[in-house]
Amino acid sequence: MNSTEQQVRDYPFSTPTALDLDPIYAHLTEHEPVSRVHMPYGGDAWLATGYHEVKSVLTDPRFSRQAVIGADFPRTMPIRIEDAMLGIMDPPDHTRIRRLVATAFTARHIERVRPYVQDTVDELLDRMIKEGQPADLVRTVAEDLPMTVTCELLGIPPEDRNDQFRVWRDAILSIDAVPPEEVGAAMQSLMMSIIGMIGSRREQPTDDLVSALVRAHDDNDRLSEPELINIIATLLIGGMGSTFSQIANFAYTLLSRPELVDRLRTRPEILPRALEELQRYTPLGASVGFPHIAKEDLELGGVLIRAGEGVLLEVAAANRDPRVFDRPQDLDFTREPNPHLAFGFGMHHCVGAQLARIELQVTFETLLRRFPGLRLAVPAQDVAWRSGGLTRCPKSLPVAW
Repeated sequence: MNSTEQQVRDYPFSTPTALDLDPIYAHLTEHEPVSRVHMPYGGDAWLATGYHEVKSVLTDPRFSRQAVIGADFPRTMPIRIEDAMLGIMDPPDHTRIRRLVATAFTARHIERVRPYVQDTVDELLDRMIKEGQPADLVRTVAEDLPMTVTCELLGIPPEDRNDQFRVWRDAILSIDAVPPEEVGAAMQSLMMSIIGMIGSRREQPTDDLVSALVRAHDDNDRLSEPELINIIATLLIGGMGSTFSQIANFAYTLLSRPELVDRLRTRPEILPRALEELQRYTPLGASVGFPHIAKEDLELGGVLIRAGEGVLLEVAAANRDPRVFDRPQDLDFTREPNPHLAFGFGMHHCVGAQLARIELQVTFETLLRRFPGLRLAVPAQDVAWRSGGLTRCPKSLPVAW
């Protein structure tokens, strides 16, 4: 089958509502795992919703991420990508840079961060108790924890961890929430801040990830200056963005279904598996990201992808593929195995996945232990949601205990 024989659907299919997936995804995943879509910018593309098809694109070297740089590629946002960040590089550059960054994110190294994460969560919850109830779990925990931990890893001192980082994050992760010129200005401001960090580490080296990356540039010439800046930007925005959203999203899911919370209280040992299932079940993205560009003609999911065409990945739909997951629409805290793709796969597996898991585990273990009566302070249907961004997240999550 080729593109001339397929129906071309306008994307996005609908405006995201809370954490619901448009019903069309279930149909596409089962009957049309690679479909044709017309994007708001850049023309037509392919949309992969099937598990095997998404996984194939993530691992097939015949697809390029880097080809989108400077191109008018199919996308939801008006801006183009002008610089190569870690997530949109191809081998061998991607392999070289990922290897450098991965040394700081090994399971053993990240596990050493757990006590710091625990102390930070306890401090945030102490502050929440002091401020009284109802409290906004987004503002008091979800916002601050990932920023604090990410900045600590990068070596950004407490006095420099300010609200400006959140403003830049929200602008950079925007689809249409802010004007394109504000997105560009936010990116420029972030880059200038990072250049300042790099300069200070050159004058006074410290024992942190930024200093290690600066040494990789200055001593061994393993990074170019633009690569150095973009890696730090990727780690900063990535570390602050997705984990923040998922803390809030998971809390909303659990607290809107009290029977789930009761189960975790009575069986705390299943929490790690429950969080993996929440990763599978909970859609993080409000929209697909950047496409993978075919470098040659190839077949995917029964359709012919021509060289130069883009394939967009809908991971949330792939994580509910009935070919892989039994009862995929059910939230099953005992699901094993659970080969979800929430953190990507292969060379595109999230380098910070283990850190995100620790932040989520510590947050929810501590919430369940310290707040036995934690509940939503408003009806679930009254929770307000952010709009216009690449990720889904409540604007606020009022809770009482």
